[in-house]
Amino acid sequence: MLPDANESIFRERIYGAYVTHRNEPLAPESISGLEPRMPYLGWLVRTCMPADRNIAILDIGCGHGAFLYALRQAGYDNVRGVDGSGEQVQAAARLGIHGVVQGDLMQALRECADGSLDVVIAFDVIEHFTKAELIPLVDQMLRVLKPGGRCVIHAPNGESPFGNRVRFGDYTHEQAFTRTSMTQLLVASGFARVETFEDRPIPHGITSAVRAALWRLIRVVLLCYIAIETGSIDRRAVFSQSLLAVAWTAG
Repeated sequence: MLPDANESIFRERIYGAYVTHRNEPLAPESISGLEPRMPYLGWLVRTCMPADRNIAILDIGCGHGAFLYALRQAGYDNVRGVDGSGEQVQAAARLGIHGVVQGDLMQALRECADGSLDVVIAFDVIEHFTKAELIPLVDQMLRVLKPGGRCVIHAPNGESPFGNRVRFGDYTHEQAFTRTSMTQLLVASGFARVETFEDRPIPHGITSAVRAALWRLIRVVLLCYIAIETGSIDRRAVFSQSLLAVAWTAG
């Protein structure tokens, strides 16, 4: 085992150049570069967010603020984000996405009062934590949410045949999840209800409509494979490389 002082060296090294040290830069050069993602992000907002535009939202690990931008475009103004990567925060400023600050995600949650938030977003975040680190983080997310508040999570899907492309696509990833393990984690931590969803193609034109149709076909094939192996059809199976989860507090 590495000495304690060296355990986080890889995080400091990778996060220090998280945007630029890639085959392709993570953040676009201008706000127009977010347009290809907007149909998907808009679907996330419509599917996962409460209807009330005045709710308080915190996006932990918000990156360069793409989700914040989509939320504001939809009329949600009481939103802010925090990210541990200085490059990501600089990219958000370059894109003109305000409300993004650099900081430790756990500390940002600790600074929130009990029951002060309606929504906590953790998009491509929790996989960066070890199991031991993740439990306190989830506890903090639960603490800061109001009764009936929700946490929106996007993470690598260990149930997918190609889930390892995401799980091992980032050197700082520690784990992947399935709908079962995600529910275990959140319900055991005190959330009242959890729903999981496939991260499927969203039709918004001819090409994306074809992708969505082909995805449904592929999904049938994968369901048949599971049925052949197990003798039963699990229609709730999640096969996309990443999964979505929404967890609600009691109230």
